[in-house]
Amino acid sequence: MSPQPTVKDVRDWAEELNAVGQRLGRFFARSEPRRRVVVYLRGLLSDAERKNSWQLAEKAGDEAPYGVQHLLGRADWDADRVRDDLVAYAYGHLADPGGVLVVDETGFLKKGTKSVGVQRQYSGTAGRIENCQVGVFLAFAGREGHALLDRELYLPKEWAGDAQRLKEAGVPDAVGFATKLVLARRMIDRAVSAGVPARWVTADAVYGSDYHFRVAIEKHGLGYVVGVRADFAVCSGLRQVRARALLGEVPADAWHRLSCGQGAKGPRLYDWALLRTNSPEPDEYARWLLIRRSVSDPTEVAYFACGGPPGTGLPELVRVAGVRWAIEDLFELAKGDCGLDEYEVRGWVGWHRHVTLSLFALAVLTVIRARAARPARGKKGGRG
Repeated sequence: MSPQPTVKDVRDWAEELNAVGQRLGRFFARSEPRRRVVVYLRGLLSDAERKNSWQLAEKAGDEAPYGVQHLLGRADWDADRVRDDLVAYAYGHLADPGGVLVVDETGFLKKGTKSVGVQRQYSGTAGRIENCQVGVFLAFAGREGHALLDRELYLPKEWAGDAQRLKEAGVPDAVGFATKLVLARRMIDRAVSAGVPARWVTADAVYGSDYHFRVAIEKHGLGYVVGVRADFAVCSGLRQVRARALLGEVPADAWHRLSCGQGAKGPRLYDWALLRTNSPEPDEYARWLLIRRSVSDPTEVAYFACGGPPGTGLPELVRVAGVRWAIEDLFELAKGDCGLDEYEVRGWVGWHRHVTLSLFALAVLTVIRARAARPARGKKGGRG
C-alpha cells in the first residue's frame, strides 16, 4: 500500500497539475473538457479507493459520471496528440543522455467479449491465459526517474479480421492487425523522432529474440540489451552455435559478480560473463552475448543479446539489463496509484484516452518525486 501523501505532496501535485492543465489546454477546443481533464488527472492521483468513473465523479463533486464519460467518449480531443505532449513533458523533466527505453506488455483482465481487443490470451499480469486486453508500453528510465511514455493496444487476429466487431468498438479503419513486436517498434520509432534522449533499449525475450526488432534498434543508432532464449543462435567466429552451448565454454575467470540494481532485498547480485559475437561493422557497432548466472543456483541462467558502441564495458551492459525491472515497477505504480487498469470504457477511443491520461498522471507523480529528491542529492555533492 502506498504511503499517505503529505500536505506538501498535495500542494505540489496541485501546482504541477495546474501547469500540466495549462499545457494540455491547447488540445481542447471547448472549456468544459479543458477543465474536466485536469479534474480527471487530479482524481487519478487522489486517494479514491477505485479510480472508476463513479468514484472519480464523486471526487470531483459530481452526482453522476456523465462528465467523466463525456471526456473519455464523446468530447473532441485527440489522445495521440496528448500522448505526444506526454513524451515531451516526461523527457523534458527526466532527460538523461544515458537513458534507457524499456519495452514490455501488461494485461487488463476483463469480463465479456465487448471490450476492444479482449479475448482469452496470455496475461503476464496474471501469469496465465485469461480473458483480457493486452497493452504494449514504452518506458523511459533515467537518473532523474522513470515514466511510461507510450502505449499501443494489441488487437488479436480474431479482432482484426472481424469488421463488424471493429466497427462496434470504434476502431479506426486504418488500424489493422499488428504483432506486439511491430507495435513496440512503432513506439521506439516515435520516441526517436520526438528526440527522446535515450542511448539504450531493453526488453525481455519476447521482443529481444526477434532479429528485426534488434536490427531496427541498431538502425536508430541505439544500443540494446535484450533477453533471448537459450536456443538463440549466436555467430561467433566461423561457427553458429546456440547460446546455451556457449555456457560451458566460459572460463572460470571470465565470470564477474556484479549488481544490476537495487531490489526489494538489496542489490541484485549475479555472476555475469560477456562474449563478443560477430557484427557486420565491429569497429562501429559491436555485438555481444551476455550471460547471467544466479549466485545461489548456478543452474539458473539467463541470456541477453547486446549491441552498441565497441568500447562498452560489462558494467554498463549489466546496468542496462537491470533497468528492465523499472517498467514492472511502473506498471505496479500506474495500476495501484493512477488507475491504469480501473477504466470502465469498452471502445478504442475510450481506452486510449483513459490510458494516456493515466500515464500523464504517473509522469506528474514521477516529476514531483524527482524534484523533491534533488536537494538531498545536492547535499551529497551531486547535481542540485
